[in-house]
Amino acid sequence: MTRQVNMSDSDELKADKPATLGEFGRIARFFAPLASGAPGALGLTDDAALIDCPLAERLVVTVDAMVEGVHFLGSDPPDLVARKLVRVNLSDLAAMAARPVGYFLTTALPKSRGDDWLAGFAAGLAQDQAEFGIALMGGDSVSTPGPITLTLTAFGRIDVGAEVRRGGACPGDLVFVSGTIGDGALGLEAAQGKLDGVLGPADVAFLADRYRLPRPRVVLGSLLSGLASAMMDVSDGLVGDLGHICTLSGVAGVVEAARVPLSVAAARLPDRLATVLTGGDDYELLFTASPDRQAQILAAAKASGVPVTAIGRIEAGQGVRVLDAAGSDIVLDGVGWRHF
Repeated sequence: MTRQVNMSDSDELKADKPATLGEFGRIARFFAPLASGAPGALGLTDDAALIDCPLAERLVVTVDAMVEGVHFLGSDPPDLVARKLVRVNLSDLAAMAARPVGYFLTTALPKSRGDDWLAGFAAGLAQDQAEFGIALMGGDSVSTPGPITLTLTAFGRIDVGAEVRRGGACPGDLVFVSGTIGDGALGLEAAQGKLDGVLGPADVAFLADRYRLPRPRVVLGSLLSGLASAMMDVSDGLVGDLGHICTLSGVAGVVEAARVPLSVAAARLPDRLATVLTGGDDYELLFTASPDRQAQILAAAKASGVPVTAIGRIEAGQGVRVLDAAGSDIVLDGVGWRHF
């Protein structure tokens, strides 16, 4: 049945609705400036963009969505929401060794999110555009009665044949990760206040920042082209994501838990090992490579400023085993995040 809206209802709805520039006013004020560095974006005046690609290169394209209450908290600052959206996509490009170029953006926002929220969101986009040398190329904006839903399609370039895929791991390869593992999942707990009193304020703040603001390993990823046999980023959990590499490669993986690199904050939570191994949201690079490439890999890590650690090996067989310091199997209840 259609609800009848009387005068008092209408006044209440107007009072609850923040001031807004409207769809095209928002595009002109907040998004068109973000496209100024990309001639192919055409000032966001057309329904499509033009992208040039040299004959010796390929476009690498990825898309990720983020939903309020699933991938970020409703109370998170809008600039950090924007930057996380950019960075989870750039992490996918890094995992294929691509160089990022630009992105398309779709926003589905409740009417309760006014121009002030969008101004902060656009400021976050501008900050990461400057950091990573990318530009907005186009997109769409709609309203929704549900939670904030954001979709970003990022694209990069890579020389033909230089991409690194998930299915190239071979028995005898070593398993490597960049950075530290577990900070993302523990950071969600920190952002929700679950670690208050468990860790000191500085550790809580560090972990919450790691959840809200991933560090895509773009430079390292490009340097691993020709060195890594298989690669992806750790988004859904270390063990589960290694399982994806192993399944596509037709091999088995072994992780030595004691070798998994931890931040100082995560190391203070030894009882959260399962969360570290399966929690996800790290956006570090997970890759395999022949042992004779290890010196070159460490040199690439040094050049990029991102540490790399060998945490296991690839064997014949299937599945992923996690071993403790004594070499015994660690049994985990799950291997990683699943939406369904």
